Amino acid sequence: MTKASSTRLMILQKAFELIYTKGYQTTSIDDIIATTQVTKGAFYYHFKHKDEMGVAIIEEVLKPTMQEFFVEPLRNSMNPVKDIYAMMKHLLYDQAFLKVEYGCPAANLTQEMTPWNKKFSEALGDLVSQWQVNLEACIRNGIRNGNIRKDINPERVAFFIMSGYWGIRNFGKLYNDSACYQSYLKELKFYLKQLE
Repeated sequence: MTKASSTRLMILQKAFELIYTKGYQTTSIDDIIATTQVTKGAFYYHFKHKDEMGVAIIEEVLKPTMQEFFVEPLRNSMNPVKDIYAMMKHLLYDQAFLKVEYGCPAANLTQEMTPWNKKFSEALGDLVSQWQVNLEACIRNGIRNGNIRKDINPERVAFFIMSGYWGIRNFGKLYNDSACYQSYLKELKFYLKQLE
């Protein structure tokens, strides 16, 4: 990796951490420059403006993370009920990248930015679609393997699971407490068992 590429990635990662804790609109370029300790010239060398950097965060920080923690755990799943539950439990309790007090970064950006910026909407739509398509494929695989009932609709199941995850992340953020996760996981387990 070249020095320029390394600097760009460092800006994206540190800016993401700042935006995740403070919010996109309340984080200024000056905040990012102070946190990354790069010059204003270095920032503008890599990004024309803050929104270009924001879309790059989605593409280069959030998408690889989504791939690693939301997609790969279900790829080629032989037991969707067990694997979806295990993935959710891991995401809620064991993933250092995601903090209870700050919620889901993709959900936060969706709520904050999609009404205002079409490029954010498109990038976030692609991000969410990646998870949705993977969940649907996991359910279809379970139907083919006989682990999921044939009358189950993979698209509806994926929407339901994703909605629940985003919702419980928001409750955790609101209460700044992960105690609500246990109730969600208990009901999720019950719901997933009904798919068998």
